[in-house]
Amino acid sequence: MSDEELAKDLGLLSALTIGIGTMVGAGIFVLPGVAASTAGPIVVVSFVVGGLIALVNALSVSELGTAMPKAGGGYYYVNRALGPLFGSIAGLGDWMGLAFASAFYSIGFGQYLATLLPMPDIFFLTEVQVGALVAGGVFVGVNYIGAKETGGLQTVIVTILLAILALFAVQGWLSFEFGTLLGDGGAAPFGYGAILPGTALVFVSFLGYAKIATVAEELKNPGRNLPLAIIGSVAIVTVLYALLVSIMLGVVPWTELSQSAPLTQATQVAFPGGLAGLAVTIVSLGALLATASSANASILASARINFAMGRDRIVTNWLNEIHPKYATPYRSIVVTGAVIVVFIAALGRDIEVLAKAASVLHLVVYAMMNAALIVFRETDPEYDPAFTVPFYPFTPLVGIALSLGLLAFVGGQELLLSGLFVVGAVIWYFLYARRHATRQGLLGRHVLDRDDDLPPSVVGAAATVAPDGSGRGDDAPTTMVALSNPRTERSLVTLGATLAKRDGGRVLATHVVQVPDQTSLEAAAEQRDRISKTSEQLVADARDDAERLGVSVETKTILSHEGLAEVFDAARERGVDRLVMGHSGTKLAGGRVEGKLDELTHDLPCDVLVLDERGFDASEVLVPTAGGHSSDLSAEVARTLQETLDARVSVLHVADDAAAGQAFLEEWVAEHELEEVEMLVETGDVETAIGEAAADKSLVLVGATERGLLSRLVGGSLKLSVLDDLDATVLLAERPRRRSVRERLFGRP
Repeated sequence: MSDEELAKDLGLLSALTIGIGTMVGAGIFVLPGVAASTAGPIVVVSFVVGGLIALVNALSVSELGTAMPKAGGGYYYVNRALGPLFGSIAGLGDWMGLAFASAFYSIGFGQYLATLLPMPDIFFLTEVQVGALVAGGVFVGVNYIGAKETGGLQTVIVTILLAILALFAVQGWLSFEFGTLLGDGGAAPFGYGAILPGTALVFVSFLGYAKIATVAEELKNPGRNLPLAIIGSVAIVTVLYALLVSIMLGVVPWTELSQSAPLTQATQVAFPGGLAGLAVTIVSLGALLATASSANASILASARINFAMGRDRIVTNWLNEIHPKYATPYRSIVVTGAVIVVFIAALGRDIEVLAKAASVLHLVVYAMMNAALIVFRETDPEYDPAFTVPFYPFTPLVGIALSLGLLAFVGGQELLLSGLFVVGAVIWYFLYARRHATRQGLLGRHVLDRDDDLPPSVVGAAATVAPDGSGRGDDAPTTMVALSNPRTERSLVTLGATLAKRDGGRVLATHVVQVPDQTSLEAAAEQRDRISKTSEQLVADARDDAERLGVSVETKTILSHEGLAEVFDAARERGVDRLVMGHSGTKLAGGRVEGKLDELTHDLPCDVLVLDERGFDASEVLVPTAGGHSSDLSAEVARTLQETLDARVSVLHVADDAAAGQAFLEEWVAEHELEEVEMLVETGDVETAIGEAAADKSLVLVGATERGLLSRLVGGSLKLSVLDDLDATVLLAERPRRRSVRERLFGRP
């Protein structure tokens, strides 16, 4: 499928509230009681340490997000930098981590719902789990409708939530006592070593900032708004945690703080008798809003990660489908919702397992994101973030150390559960994703392109994990560019590199130096310096142009008595996937790539694209089509030009009947997954229709004819001499197919 884009519906306030809403919901309403029983009053420091770790990572997320505002967040960055193996770990890990977190937040919703509205037990589910399932279903539905509704709802929720917390903070401070905060055991009854285990438990409270990056593709002005939203949400929430948890523990002794509804309990103690009931009701409603907003934002983010993985073929492209009305990846949202339901039902009785599993998976992803930032900085000359982390490379290295270091303080059960998901992601990569992924990571390309300078074990490891069809060498999709003269070199290489970049492949730039028949090839080789001086400059320019476009390139000069025939032979011997060449003085109006004699006796070695000598400008593309085998190739090329060069594509069909022509064209466009194209249906003469439609176009992309040679010569059935008279560049596309002698002469029946 095409690389679909999500609509930009979210502003700064919506993005900021996605982060704040998620973090505040978990940190204040769900975890203080559970965390205090683990660490004592020093748990306040655990929250602050968690905020500092999150802030270091948030700096790296901000830089990556401003450089690449794409759906998928951390997964997208890791996949592009470290490759699809680590992308699979990051994507599936982040997706599962967010699903764990969503289930955790939904359970928190169920806990507070049970204090206001008792729910029945159903089968093996407790009333809390039943309430959690209700919450999960509602917010899956909200995300299904669209991010615009999600962001607006999130803003309302967070505004109400902050007002409720402000009321509690004021009244709670009036009831605050240091004696209650410290208790009999002091600030650290379990020792100061309990700080980091406490941090490992509460770190799930700081996952909201990374969720902002997962919707970066839908964010207005991401260069400015993304770092403001990410860093601002972490700073605001860390301060809120420090203040509110301290007040809570100064109102209710930590040993007595409720593990299911801690803020409700603290509110009941803090407010005077007559107001206590009303205050408890308001706070409980606020808790429902808070935990619901956390679940809502997590479901939004996890679905976008799933969408991004589907777009890169790490998981099935079936997940890539965009809803025709709501413009959301609705299948991804439904699948994510199903996973959350399973977690609520299977693990909802132990909220600590859900919280810690979510933290572990996210910490692993954060470590890889910091590593990805370093790889981008060191290997990608086009990497240009609007925001850069201070103190590079110290900051991302510290982020890696802190993220992985905190794993040592998470329980064994949660580490085992999360480790199984990581192992499962690796297995998934080698069983499925490696065969379908088409993009090699920057790190892998960097290693493989320097195989002569690096240890064989390093190069071998990179080759082993490279995706099929994306690595370097025989497995890489190869676009061969046949060079002829300096005047057309840049146009041909630009076209070839554009196609190669789309499928993560490489360019093989080849110049065939044609030696006169009277001169032996051995004699020519002995005088190569004189004969190939022009060739060396030509292939050098080709290498520079391909590398400028960010594509791996190999160059080759061949001495041959043949010209065009040697080009085809070289493509056949090297097993290339497509060949890009100039028309070498031949007429494109014949409708086929080869000359008449070769057409009768040979099959093409691969897909072939022939560009005339009028340059290459893909801003306005016309694709005339009557269907046929090679029209599949012309559609693929048009789609690639759309996705990589923002080409505006028009598709033309000339028919005897306008209604029938419209039906044919709509079906052809849908079948070839072309989107946002202008459909033109004309009746009458083919040449006239093409000439008029091409008047304001820069490129005419036409598939080779299905007609046979004799049919064209005698019957004059193909009338495309207009192609030679156009002002626009003409690109002829032909896809090889085995044909009998009869088909070569008369065409397919």
